[in-house]
Amino acid sequence: MTDDLPWPLPDHLDLRGRLVAAWSRERGYHDLLHLAEVLARLTELGGSGDIDVVLAAWFHDAVYDGAGDDEERSARLAEVELAGISSVDAAEVGRLVRLTERHRPEPGDHSGEMLCDADLAVLASSADRYAAYVAGVRREYADVPDDDFRRGRAAVLRDLQAKPTLFHTAYARENWEPAARANLAAELTELTR
Repeated sequence: MTDDLPWPLPDHLDLRGRLVAAWSRERGYHDLLHLAEVLARLTELGGSGDIDVVLAAWFHDAVYDGAGDDEERSARLAEVELAGISSVDAAEVGRLVRLTERHRPEPGDHSGEMLCDADLAVLASSADRYAAYVAGVRREYADVPDDDFRRGRAAVLRDLQAKPTLFHTAYARENWEPAARANLAAELTELTR
C-alpha cells in the first residue's frame, strides 16, 4: 500500500520512510488507510499538484496518540522536518495541519478547504466503510468507558452537524455532503439510544 502513496519530495525518501513508520503504528482509524484516502480525495479535489497541501496531508496525523494536542505536535513536526527545503513553505504546511483540528478554514482559503474536505471525506463513505471508520475511532479510545465515549463522540458529531456545511469546496458539498449528513445522523441516533 505504501508504494502507491504519492510523495512530492523525491529527494527526501528518508522523511517519507519516517512518516510511513509513524502512520504504521498501531492505531484504530488514523492509519495508512486514512492517509491513502486523504491523498486520494485531494486528487479528486484537484489538490494533488499543491506540494504544501500534499505534505500537510502526510503530516496531519503523523503524531497521533490521543493526548489532545496531536494536530499541534504534528504541525510542529512538519515545520521542523521541512525547514530548509526550498520547494516547501514549512510554515504553510504547519498552518494547514493545524486546521485539521477543527476543520474550519477561513472562506477563500482554498488550500485549507481542500485539506479539511479531504480529511473529512470519510464521513461520506459507504455504510460498510463508515462502520469500519466508527469502529476504528472506538479502538483509538478503547481505554475510555463506553458511556463516556458515547457522550464525547455525540458531542463531536453535534459540533460537526452544527456547521452550515461539512465541506468547504463546491465539489465536496455537491458530491459528499448529503451522504455525510446521513451517516452522522444515523451514528448520532445510534449513540443516543
